[in-house]
Amino acid sequence: MDATTVSEAVPERSSARRGLWIALGLALGMAVVNSYGRFAYALVLPAMRADLGWSYTEAGALNTANAVGYLIGAAVAFRSVRRLGATMPFIAGLWVTTVSVALVGAFTDFRILSALRLVAGISGAYVFITGSVLAASIFPGQAAASARAIAIYFGGGGFGLLVTAISIPPLLSLVGDAAWPQAWLVLGALGAVSSVAATLAALRVVAPPTATAPVPWAKSPLLATFLAYACFAFGYTAYMTFIVAHMREHGAGPVAIAAMWATLGLTTLAGPRIWSGPMTAWPPGFALAGVLLTIGIGAALPVISATSLVMLASAALFGTFFMTPASVTAIIRGALPPVVWGEAVAAFTLMFAVLQCFGPILTGALADLTGNLADGLSVSAAVLVSGAALALMQGLDPRPGRRSPRP
Repeated sequence: MDATTVSEAVPERSSARRGLWIALGLALGMAVVNSYGRFAYALVLPAMRADLGWSYTEAGALNTANAVGYLIGAAVAFRSVRRLGATMPFIAGLWVTTVSVALVGAFTDFRILSALRLVAGISGAYVFITGSVLAASIFPGQAAASARAIAIYFGGGGFGLLVTAISIPPLLSLVGDAAWPQAWLVLGALGAVSSVAATLAALRVVAPPTATAPVPWAKSPLLATFLAYACFAFGYTAYMTFIVAHMREHGAGPVAIAAMWATLGLTTLAGPRIWSGPMTAWPPGFALAGVLLTIGIGAALPVISATSLVMLASAALFGTFFMTPASVTAIIRGALPPVVWGEAVAAFTLMFAVLQCFGPILTGALADLTGNLADGLSVSAAVLVSGAALALMQGLDPRPGRRSPRP
């Protein structure tokens, strides 16, 4: 290798490292809106339910309020992301979510709590959508590197799950169910630290240009992906809302719950390494199908048994769930021009937001009716496996060098 080649390779490696650090920074945004702002509710829910005297339906309704907010945020983003771009809405959404999460610990009124969860859902949707666009923009023209960045971004939720696993259950175990307000304050503090890093990362991304006029893009070639993602939206919420309550019903203590949640987070952290390759090397839809089948099996295991070993296996499989939106984003990136990435991700997220609204409250109502949370988990698993079958039907191939549908 001559001196010229070496001098060219060094900046390339430096640029690659810089891009991966940016992706890691953006990933902390996913920790804020999904791990601290949404999924940590499953850890605090049993304590809130016991201390406030809620039914399962009420407990599910509070998460549904968050899902409705997510729906509103996705709908607004669908209409405005083309005009506003990705960077500023991402940053604003981070800080609104962080403040909303912290304030949950200051109130006991169900209406106020629902309103705060609603606001966190609205801002969280904006972060999810715009962060996807920013992650997809880090390595323009490099499909493999871009798939890694996208996977890292969505894998950031795993870091948040791991942090909550080692902080929230021990707190509630030591102080008792009445400590749920302090748990939300801890989540807010974690969100603030993560938001600083994610903000700095977002400011270093060159986002794709916004369109001055509508740019039509074909939706029909993405139909199989759309339907598979719909199954994911409806199917995963039962697990992430009620799995801790299911374990407590079967006698699991704080150590077992923390171990399960930590396993969930560790598997999510491993997701980018496992799935970024298939996202570019496998035929389109196959990586999405693989992820959905994996989490479907994970959701089914607690129905069979709630022992500690089975629950750890369940978490290890279900922990790949963050790679579902990562796979969808990679398909969108390969199939459509950059100028409509934000709108396309928003369209998928809008559908996702509609369907996930039904998951928590229907699961809670079913549990109240039958007296068994396992029934809701069974439905969740069946829907997720159905989504895997639909994903295999995806016909487009967005990989480099292959023919992709024209927008």
